[in-house]
Order: sequence, then C-alpha cells, then structure tokens
Amino acid sequence: MSVHYGKASPSSMSNAMLFLMLCKIGLRRKLQAFPGKMVNTLYSDEEKGIQDKESKEETILAMLGIIGTILNLVVIIFVYIYTTL
Repeated sequence: MSVHYGKASPSSMSNAMLFLMLCKIGLRRKLQAFPGKMVNTLYSDEEKGIQDKESKEETILAMLGIIGTILNLVVIIFVYIYTTL
C-alpha cells in the first residue's frame, strides 16, 4: 500500500476544477428555481397578532442587548482609566 505525497497530476486538478464548476452551476440553478420568500403569508388575524407581538418582543430584546453592550463598554473604559491612574 503506497501513498504518494507531492504535486497533484494535471488531470486530477482539471477533474477537481470541473467538479467544482459543476457544483457551482447546480447550486446556482437550485437557488434560481427556489422561491425567494419561504414564509407562508396566509395567516389568520390571530396569527398576525401573535407574530406582531413576537416581532415587538424581538425588537425590544435586541435594543436591550445593544444598550447592555454599550453600558458594559462604558464600565470597562472607566475601570481601565481608574486602574491606570
């Protein structure tokens, strides 16, 4: 059982490039054939209300996360300044 390490032969390189190009073409075709929007838009009024509420909650949580990150950075800066004086 022998294993060859070193340069790849030109034919194996061209086969690999051909394979990659075929994968790229296949993926592009699938993405073009796939609908851009995957969400079912036929919701009842109750489901719309639930989704609106969840969307608001997500927005509030995102804002709280951003505010918390900014406050943490401010505390780190003050601690750094205090400890270096």
